[in-house]
Amino acid sequence: MLGQPLMLLLVVSLPSLSRGFQPTFGRSVTHRDITESAILRKTAEVCRDVAAASGSAFTLTIDDSLTVNNVQKACSTNPGPTPTTGPSLLPDDFQSALNTIHRSNARVDFAFIFSAAHHFDNEAFLEGRNLITTGAAILQRSRKLMGVKGRAQGPTVVICGNRVKEPISVARAHNTTRPPALLNYVSNAPFPGRHVAGKCSHGGFFDRTSLRDPVGGINKDSRGSNHGFLHQQAADLAVAATLELLEDIRIVVGDRDFLRFMGLSQSSALCFVIDTTGSMRDDIAAVKDTTFRIIDGRIGTAEEPSLYILVPFNDPGFGPLLRTTDPDEFKASINSLTARGGGDSPELSLSGLQLALTAAPTGSNIFVFTDAPAKDFNLRNIVLALIERTQSVVIFLLTDVLGSRRRSLQSDGQNPSSRVLSQAQTELYRDIARASGGQTIEVSKLDLSQANAVIEDLSLSAVVTVFQAAVDPGRPEDFSFVVDASIRNVIIYITGAPSLTFRLTSSTGESQNSTEPSGSLANVTAVGNLRRVRLNATNASGLWEISINSSSAYTVRVTGQSSVNFVFSLVEERAGAHGGLNDVDGRPPTGGNVSLLVTVTGSDTATVTNVTLLDRSGSSALSGSVEPLGRSNFLVRFVAVPGGEFGVGLMGEDSSSTSRAAAEPFQRQASTQIQTSSLSVTALAPSSNVQPGSNLSVLFTVSSNASGTFSLQANSDRSYPLTAPSSLTIASGGGGGEANGTVTIAVPDNATSGTDLTLTIQAQNAAATDINFAVLRFSVVATATDTISPVCQIVSTSGTCPAAPALCASTQWDVVANFTDGTNGTGITSVSLRQGNGSLSTTVAVGAGGENVSVITYNSSCCSQSVVVAAVDGAGNVGRCLGQARTVATPAPDTTPNTTTASDMSTGPTTASDMSTGPTTAAATSSARGRTHDTSCSLWISVVVSLLWKINESWK
Repeated sequence: MLGQPLMLLLVVSLPSLSRGFQPTFGRSVTHRDITESAILRKTAEVCRDVAAASGSAFTLTIDDSLTVNNVQKACSTNPGPTPTTGPSLLPDDFQSALNTIHRSNARVDFAFIFSAAHHFDNEAFLEGRNLITTGAAILQRSRKLMGVKGRAQGPTVVICGNRVKEPISVARAHNTTRPPALLNYVSNAPFPGRHVAGKCSHGGFFDRTSLRDPVGGINKDSRGSNHGFLHQQAADLAVAATLELLEDIRIVVGDRDFLRFMGLSQSSALCFVIDTTGSMRDDIAAVKDTTFRIIDGRIGTAEEPSLYILVPFNDPGFGPLLRTTDPDEFKASINSLTARGGGDSPELSLSGLQLALTAAPTGSNIFVFTDAPAKDFNLRNIVLALIERTQSVVIFLLTDVLGSRRRSLQSDGQNPSSRVLSQAQTELYRDIARASGGQTIEVSKLDLSQANAVIEDLSLSAVVTVFQAAVDPGRPEDFSFVVDASIRNVIIYITGAPSLTFRLTSSTGESQNSTEPSGSLANVTAVGNLRRVRLNATNASGLWEISINSSSAYTVRVTGQSSVNFVFSLVEERAGAHGGLNDVDGRPPTGGNVSLLVTVTGSDTATVTNVTLLDRSGSSALSGSVEPLGRSNFLVRFVAVPGGEFGVGLMGEDSSSTSRAAAEPFQRQASTQIQTSSLSVTALAPSSNVQPGSNLSVLFTVSSNASGTFSLQANSDRSYPLTAPSSLTIASGGGGGEANGTVTIAVPDNATSGTDLTLTIQAQNAAATDINFAVLRFSVVATATDTISPVCQIVSTSGTCPAAPALCASTQWDVVANFTDGTNGTGITSVSLRQGNGSLSTTVAVGAGGENVSVITYNSSCCSQSVVVAAVDGAGNVGRCLGQARTVATPAPDTTPNTTTASDMSTGPTTASDMSTGPTTAAATSSARGRTHDTSCSLWISVVVSLLWKINESWK
């Protein structure tokens, strides 16, 4: 499957405009609004159809009032006649998908600001379309995921000179002497001010060319042009065009997978990184038992994992990576693991973890099983960079730390003393887990099965973190946290020395000590260094407190299941024509100002009252100023953030989960830590795509407010040859500066097209006290050869439907059509019925030119008089056939077969929604090859980018 790393690269390679993605939600309809409106509508339509097919109720009205939260809630009902209760979908993945879409689109504008093809400027229609077809090829060549067609066939509207024109084709736009401006980005250049004679200008305050012929101009970002009164009309057409492309994507991947890569998975991924050396035999057996219990107990339920990932490691190897949605395949892979080999103690644990981090969806829980130290400890900072970038949580399950392994080791003839994992060696794992918001659980091999309860807890759906802290060195500390009405299944995890004690106090003042395993407030289980405290209270809303007493280091984490959560990203504010919020890559500056874009998920009524940066121990906090932006978005600004690691904590109020008149407070905390740095690393690649057999060169810059020599480490998750400088020097004087370097990766000829490549570039100061990084993702893709969609030709229609609706059930009509993909095409891989209540059958024949022909026959009663059939080829291109029954109102048919070519129907409808006003002729056809290619500029590209990126969230 296609993963997040590959999608990120596609995002960077395809165009969009940051102006359209400003978090300013005024009267004007922005690119952000257009894209989000279409995605919400199409996603709701898919959920509605899935519910109807399974006999479930779907009550959401699909109109302009859709929000991320009400669509997510409507889609969260478990398919089946008996809906599930409680949160059955991850509360933040859908919102994360949309946020990533908007941010990625904005980022492209700066990476390719002067590229006419990326913005469809200066008549670069065909070049722009080719960028989309490249994205289609990448998708199609990704394992287990069909691609998106690379064409824009939706309506293009031109508003300039006080007139609205009909849709135009790429060919006409390319050859006309006065090419019109396109739908989603009406401009002559990447920014206003450059003018092409005869072409509509961008319009608005910054455009000084809008007084030239043709006078006026319009843009998709505001109503501030001369003809801004037509802005809404253009925006409505843009939404319709976007819906059409989304429908094609849905056809290619199917309903379930469309929802999956939009972030509407029923549960989280189950991701294991497992040591397979000889001493791990007992551990692997325990993992098998836990895995099989989770899978067998959750198949067909809302808690079934959405994705399974397995990465074995030992020494001298790691991998291969298994990434699948098939639980039986995952069980078979787990079952096939064998513990053997070893000898020396250290293993390639961080290499296995690195591979999992680049493969798993953002925000995943990754479980690492080992009893040995890391041999590849040099990857520590690379792993930390990937954790910060992906916001994944890492939980280490370490067996027999400083314990005897004599029984396991002697059975394999190994030296018992060579496998001892000391406390000092364990510290590396603790640092990584702490930075991710995870835990390091240390148990005996005999007790591992009990500790694996953590896996069952955290792999449930909609698990949120209420509070967490890490105290090192240990000391007595009191921690408070809020339990709100939306939370159920509250569990507190405490890791620390056996001597650690605690006291839990409820919101009503009742207490329970750690010596009481089964008290009035909670059930407490202890295994190894882990205490698992599960609250009994079913109505425990209010302020709770846990007091921990330990002189050794410890961690505490409070989790629960809730539909209310939040997501955040580091951003910077930019003013001007390309103003808005842009993502910050790497770590924010030490001592500088930091801004966060915070989005509350799961509730349209929730408000944010406070956002804080908490130090590692959770005992002190830096509060930010909160500015509401609308649509559950909040901009939070922090001034002069000091050096160190910080968690992001949120306090808010919500009335959606309570019957109280007043809003109830709720508390959440992000798992991943934010760390500041006095360094910055920026990197720029000429493209986000790389072909097999080519060299990829990435220019990067290291900046610092201090001079000196900085060590460098460049690393990829592939074994491709890589060259990079080992250090860079910033000359003394002037209070710092910057230095440049280049990383070159040689992609081999046999690199699999459709795979992804993640490159991490890290810089560190001479004292090894400060680091920063840049993470880039690329897609490996061969040149696309099939960019043309299947062609449909209606062969015949028969039957005549009566004008009286009451007689429709007693009469039939049918249509026969041929779908072909040409002699040089990749062949038709699927045919599906998109509209119509009749029966569809397909046979394969050989055409006159030797090409395969998919012959479709559709039969229906006259109660359903329209049909839309779609065909997908091996490259992911989509073609459609549209048919309409004859009625008594139409002239009598000829005795010869009614044959209509696709080109004859270039003005016919292309989507099911169009059929309501479609032709009344006997038959109609539509395909990309025959009909004209309409382009709506950055709209299409932004939508393609949007969906390519999020395949990541759940498609790896």
